[in-house]
Amino acid sequence: MVAEALAKEEFLFLKFNFSHNGGTVENPIDFPDLEAFAQNNFSKELDDLDRVLDFVTRELHPESISVVAHSRGSGIALIKAEEDLRIHRVITWAGVCNYKMLFKEGSEAFQKWKNTGRSYVENTRTRQQMPHDWQFYEDFKENEERLTIERAVKKLRKPQLILHGSDDATIPAEMAQLLHNWNPKSKLIIIEGADHVFGASHPWPHDHTPKDLQKAIDLTLAFLK
Repeated sequence: MVAEALAKEEFLFLKFNFSHNGGTVENPIDFPDLEAFAQNNFSKELDDLDRVLDFVTRELHPESISVVAHSRGSGIALIKAEEDLRIHRVITWAGVCNYKMLFKEGSEAFQKWKNTGRSYVENTRTRQQMPHDWQFYEDFKENEERLTIERAVKKLRKPQLILHGSDDATIPAEMAQLLHNWNPKSKLIIIEGADHVFGASHPWPHDHTPKDLQKAIDLTLAFLK
Protein backbone atom coordinates (compact mmCIF):
# COMPACT_ATOMS: atom_id res chain seq x y z
CA MET A 1 0.00 0.00 0.00
CA VAL A 2 1.30 3.44 -0.91
CA ALA A 3 0.30 6.23 1.47
CA GLU A 4 1.14 9.90 1.51
CA ALA A 5 0.08 12.42 4.15
CA LEU A 6 -0.56 15.95 2.93
CA ALA A 7 -1.21 18.84 5.30
CA LYS A 8 -3.49 21.63 4.11
CA GLU A 9 -5.27 24.28 6.16
CA GLU A 10 -6.84 22.58 9.20
CA PHE A 11 -7.14 19.22 7.41
CA LEU A 12 -4.77 16.30 7.21
CA PHE A 13 -5.18 14.50 3.90
CA LEU A 14 -4.10 10.89 3.53
CA LYS A 15 -4.20 9.40 0.06
CA PHE A 16 -3.52 5.75 -0.70
CA ASN A 17 -3.61 3.15 -3.43
CA PHE A 18 -5.34 -0.17 -2.95
CA SER A 19 -2.83 -2.96 -2.36
CA HIS A 20 -3.76 -4.83 -5.54
CA ASN A 21 -4.19 -1.91 -7.95
CA GLY A 22 -1.11 -2.95 -9.96
CA GLY A 23 1.16 -0.20 -8.68
CA THR A 24 4.24 -0.56 -6.50
CA VAL A 25 6.00 1.61 -3.92
CA GLU A 26 8.57 2.52 -6.56
CA ASN A 27 5.96 3.18 -9.26
CA PRO A 28 2.54 3.94 -7.73
CA ILE A 29 1.11 5.69 -10.81
CA ASP A 30 1.53 3.10 -13.55
CA PHE A 31 0.91 -0.66 -13.42
CA PRO A 32 4.12 -2.71 -13.24
CA ASP A 33 2.52 -5.50 -11.17
CA LEU A 34 -0.24 -6.87 -13.37
CA GLU A 35 -0.41 -10.17 -11.48
CA ALA A 36 -1.37 -8.30 -8.32
CA PHE A 37 -4.00 -6.45 -10.36
CA ALA A 38 -5.39 -9.78 -11.56
CA GLN A 39 -5.89 -10.89 -7.94
CA ASN A 40 -7.74 -7.75 -6.84
CA ASN A 41 -11.34 -7.87 -5.64
CA PHE A 42 -13.81 -5.70 -3.72
CA SER A 43 -13.27 -7.50 -0.41
CA LYS A 44 -9.54 -6.80 -0.55
CA GLU A 45 -10.28 -3.13 -1.19
CA LEU A 46 -12.58 -2.97 1.84
CA ASP A 47 -9.87 -4.64 3.91
CA ASP A 48 -7.34 -2.08 2.67
CA LEU A 49 -9.59 0.80 3.70
CA ASP A 50 -10.08 -0.84 7.08
CA ARG A 51 -6.31 -0.98 7.59
CA VAL A 52 -6.01 2.71 6.68
CA LEU A 53 -8.71 3.56 9.22
CA ASP A 54 -6.86 1.50 11.84
CA PHE A 55 -3.66 3.45 11.15
CA VAL A 56 -5.37 6.84 11.21
CA THR A 57 -7.21 6.24 14.47
CA ARG A 58 -4.17 4.64 16.17
CA GLU A 59 -1.47 7.09 15.04
CA LEU A 60 -3.21 10.38 14.28
CA HIS A 61 -6.19 10.47 16.68
CA PRO A 62 -8.38 12.69 14.45
CA GLU A 63 -11.49 14.46 15.70
CA SER A 64 -13.36 13.13 12.66
CA ILE A 65 -12.63 11.10 9.54
CA SER A 66 -14.02 11.75 6.07
CA VAL A 67 -13.53 9.50 3.05
CA VAL A 68 -13.30 10.85 -0.51
CA ALA A 69 -13.31 8.41 -3.43
CA HIS A 70 -13.54 8.49 -7.22
CA SER A 71 -15.28 6.24 -9.73
CA ARG A 72 -15.31 2.54 -8.76
CA GLY A 73 -13.65 3.34 -5.44
CA SER A 74 -16.73 5.33 -4.50
CA GLY A 75 -18.67 2.13 -3.93
CA ILE A 76 -16.02 0.93 -1.47
CA ALA A 77 -16.20 4.27 0.35
CA LEU A 78 -19.99 4.15 0.60
CA ILE A 79 -20.12 0.55 1.80
CA LYS A 80 -17.43 1.15 4.42
CA ALA A 81 -19.01 4.45 5.52
CA GLU A 82 -22.29 2.67 6.22
CA GLU A 83 -20.72 -0.10 8.28
CA ASP A 84 -17.90 1.72 10.11
CA LEU A 85 -18.60 4.27 12.84
CA ARG A 86 -15.11 5.74 12.47
CA ILE A 87 -16.14 7.42 9.22
CA HIS A 88 -18.09 10.63 9.80
CA ARG A 89 -18.58 11.92 6.23
CA VAL A 90 -18.32 10.43 2.75
CA ILE A 91 -17.76 12.21 -0.57
CA THR A 92 -17.91 10.52 -3.97
CA TRP A 93 -16.64 11.88 -7.27
CA ALA A 94 -18.12 10.35 -10.43
CA GLY A 95 -19.12 7.33 -8.38
CA VAL A 96 -20.55 4.03 -9.53
CA CYS A 97 -23.86 2.94 -7.99
CA ASN A 98 -23.97 -0.76 -8.88
CA TYR A 99 -21.11 -3.26 -8.87
CA LYS A 100 -23.11 -6.15 -10.27
CA MET A 101 -23.78 -4.41 -13.57
CA LEU A 102 -20.02 -4.10 -14.19
CA PHE A 103 -19.78 -7.86 -14.74
CA LYS A 104 -22.32 -7.94 -17.60
CA GLU A 105 -23.58 -11.35 -16.51
CA GLY A 106 -24.86 -13.52 -19.34
CA SER A 107 -22.87 -11.76 -22.05
CA GLU A 108 -20.50 -13.57 -24.40
CA ALA A 109 -17.54 -11.82 -22.76
CA PHE A 110 -18.73 -12.94 -19.31
CA GLN A 111 -19.00 -16.59 -20.42
CA LYS A 112 -15.54 -16.46 -22.01
CA TRP A 113 -14.14 -15.05 -18.76
CA LYS A 114 -15.72 -17.90 -16.81
CA ASN A 115 -14.36 -20.51 -19.23
CA THR A 116 -10.81 -19.17 -19.40
CA GLY A 117 -10.49 -17.87 -15.84
CA ARG A 118 -9.04 -14.54 -16.94
CA SER A 119 -10.27 -11.53 -18.93
CA TYR A 120 -8.45 -8.42 -20.12
CA VAL A 121 -9.39 -4.76 -20.41
CA GLU A 122 -7.16 -2.28 -22.21
CA ASN A 123 -5.91 0.69 -20.19
CA THR A 124 -6.54 3.63 -22.50
CA ARG A 125 -3.60 5.59 -21.05
CA THR A 126 -0.84 2.97 -20.86
CA ARG A 127 -2.25 0.58 -23.52
CA GLN A 128 -1.62 -2.32 -21.16
CA GLN A 129 -3.93 -5.30 -21.16
CA MET A 130 -5.20 -5.27 -17.55
CA PRO A 131 -6.03 -8.81 -16.34
CA HIS A 132 -8.98 -9.77 -14.15
CA ASP A 133 -9.07 -13.31 -12.77
CA TRP A 134 -12.38 -15.14 -12.27
CA GLN A 135 -11.92 -14.93 -8.50
CA PHE A 136 -13.01 -11.28 -8.76
CA TYR A 137 -16.53 -12.37 -9.69
CA GLU A 138 -16.53 -15.27 -7.22
CA ASP A 139 -15.66 -12.88 -4.41
CA PHE A 140 -18.51 -10.60 -5.45
CA LYS A 141 -21.06 -13.42 -5.47
CA GLU A 142 -19.89 -14.69 -2.06
CA ASN A 143 -20.31 -11.19 -0.59
CA GLU A 144 -23.06 -9.77 -2.80
CA GLU A 145 -25.27 -8.45 -0.01
CA ARG A 146 -22.40 -6.51 1.58
CA LEU A 147 -21.25 -5.29 -1.84
CA THR A 148 -24.66 -3.95 -2.89
CA ILE A 149 -24.18 -0.17 -2.95
CA GLU A 150 -27.92 0.56 -2.93
CA ARG A 151 -28.31 -1.30 0.37
CA ALA A 152 -25.43 0.64 1.95
CA VAL A 153 -26.61 4.06 0.77
CA LYS A 154 -30.19 3.50 1.93
CA LYS A 155 -28.86 2.69 5.41
CA LEU A 156 -26.31 5.51 5.50
CA ARG A 157 -26.84 7.87 8.44
CA LYS A 158 -24.05 10.41 7.99
CA PRO A 159 -23.35 13.40 5.71
CA GLN A 160 -22.92 12.37 2.08
CA LEU A 161 -21.80 14.56 -0.84
CA ILE A 162 -22.22 13.33 -4.41
CA LEU A 163 -20.25 15.15 -7.13
CA HIS A 164 -20.66 14.18 -10.77
CA GLY A 165 -19.96 15.67 -14.19
CA SER A 166 -22.86 16.24 -16.56
CA ASP A 167 -20.72 14.99 -19.47
CA ASP A 168 -19.35 11.85 -17.80
CA ALA A 169 -19.24 9.25 -20.58
CA THR A 170 -17.89 6.49 -18.30
CA ILE A 171 -20.43 6.63 -15.48
CA PRO A 172 -23.54 8.58 -16.53
CA ALA A 173 -24.82 11.30 -14.23
CA GLU A 174 -28.05 9.30 -13.83
CA MET A 175 -26.09 7.06 -11.45
CA ALA A 176 -25.43 10.05 -9.21
CA GLN A 177 -29.16 10.76 -9.18
CA LEU A 178 -29.82 7.19 -8.09
CA LEU A 179 -27.37 7.54 -5.20
CA HIS A 180 -29.17 10.71 -4.16
CA ASN A 181 -32.60 9.07 -4.46
CA TRP A 182 -31.48 6.25 -2.16
CA ASN A 183 -30.41 8.81 0.45
CA PRO A 184 -32.52 11.98 0.03
CA LYS A 185 -30.55 13.63 2.86
CA SER A 186 -27.41 13.50 0.72
CA LYS A 187 -26.18 16.55 -1.20
CA LEU A 188 -25.99 16.12 -4.98
CA ILE A 189 -24.05 18.55 -7.19
CA ILE A 190 -23.76 18.07 -10.95
CA ILE A 191 -20.82 20.01 -12.42
CA GLU A 192 -21.95 21.19 -15.83
CA GLY A 193 -19.64 20.19 -18.67
CA ALA A 194 -17.37 18.05 -16.48
CA ASP A 195 -16.27 14.62 -17.67
CA HIS A 196 -15.38 11.50 -15.68
CA VAL A 197 -11.98 12.85 -14.58
CA PHE A 198 -13.09 16.47 -14.20
CA GLY A 199 -10.84 17.64 -17.01
CA ALA A 200 -7.65 16.03 -15.68
CA SER A 201 -5.22 13.72 -17.49
CA HIS A 202 -1.87 12.05 -16.88
CA PRO A 203 0.65 13.39 -17.49
CA TRP A 204 -0.81 16.87 -16.88
CA PRO A 205 1.14 19.36 -19.07
CA HIS A 206 0.04 22.58 -17.32
CA ASP A 207 0.97 24.34 -14.08
CA HIS A 208 -2.65 24.89 -13.02
CA THR A 209 -5.46 22.58 -11.92
CA PRO A 210 -8.22 21.92 -14.47
CA LYS A 211 -11.17 24.19 -13.76
CA ASP A 212 -13.66 21.35 -13.25
CA LEU A 213 -11.28 19.50 -10.95
CA GLN A 214 -10.69 22.70 -8.97
CA LYS A 215 -14.44 23.11 -8.64
CA ALA A 216 -14.73 19.55 -7.29
CA ILE A 217 -11.93 20.25 -4.81
CA ASP A 218 -13.53 23.51 -3.65
CA LEU A 219 -16.94 21.87 -3.21
CA THR A 220 -15.37 19.02 -1.26
CA LEU A 221 -13.47 21.34 1.08
CA ALA A 222 -16.60 23.42 1.67
CA PHE A 223 -18.54 20.27 2.57
CA LEU A 224 -15.84 19.20 5.03
CA LYS A 225 -15.79 22.51 6.92
